[in-house]
Amino acid sequence: MPHPAMSPNHVAVITGGASGIGLAAAMRFAGLGMKVCIADIGEDRLAAASARLASAAGGGVADVMAVTVDVSRFDEVMDLEAAVQKKFGGTDILMNNAGIGPDSNSFGPLENWQHILAVNLWGVIHGTQAFAPRMIERARPGLIINTGSKQGITTPPGNPAYNVSKAGVKAQTEALQHELRNIPGCRISAHLMIPGHVFTALTARGRTEKPPGAWTPEQTVDFMIARVDAGDFYILCPDNDVPRPLDERRMLWAAGDIVENRPALSRWHPDYADAFARFVKGE
Repeated sequence: MPHPAMSPNHVAVITGGASGIGLAAAMRFAGLGMKVCIADIGEDRLAAASARLASAAGGGVADVMAVTVDVSRFDEVMDLEAAVQKKFGGTDILMNNAGIGPDSNSFGPLENWQHILAVNLWGVIHGTQAFAPRMIERARPGLIINTGSKQGITTPPGNPAYNVSKAGVKAQTEALQHELRNIPGCRISAHLMIPGHVFTALTARGRTEKPPGAWTPEQTVDFMIARVDAGDFYILCPDNDVPRPLDERRMLWAAGDIVENRPALSRWHPDYADAFARFVKGE
């Protein structure tokens, strides 16, 4: 059985909802009879996604909203919350999912850092501050699901701005859940979505066919719904290449860098290649 918030006529708001994981979640929620609002940039993308949602929604267009929103701007996210309140009466599920991933390195360009942090991290903060107070006041079971990344935990080399943004999402979501569970009468819980390799516009990088190792957005959302129903806070998604045990060993090794005082990112350090390989095998 789905979580009580995923019930007919309840309301889901998904940022980054015009494609990928966001649209897949919106379609699943609409299929459950929920009212759905997708927020994204790009009017043409939103219109196409809205048409698909209307066909999946029991009430058709009446149960669907599509709003152009830049989540890096708090005023636009506040306006989104007000629009959802006016049309649907409130929010039961907030999925802070909007994300970008242009390349970055530690020496610039600075604009890439600013843009990535503004969308990936500040977008989550903005969504939480705009929606959570009224969600708590409704006194109904509800969910705040924030899309993080394994890169925010193992922080691999190659795109530090993205890693920093997703590490921030992890820390923010952990703090949020701690605060929610200590509010008397609060029926909202927060959850950290940690996708594996998912074939979306963000990860395709020019590819038109899904690589064999990747999951589809629909597989990822189905896994998310099942794990939310099971009560998981950390929704650690596998894919066709990386099973959960391998993810666990990678994350434990990353934490071990601190405990063992190894070099930064020792998993990619040639002096530790053999040790990491043995660790993964459990030796």
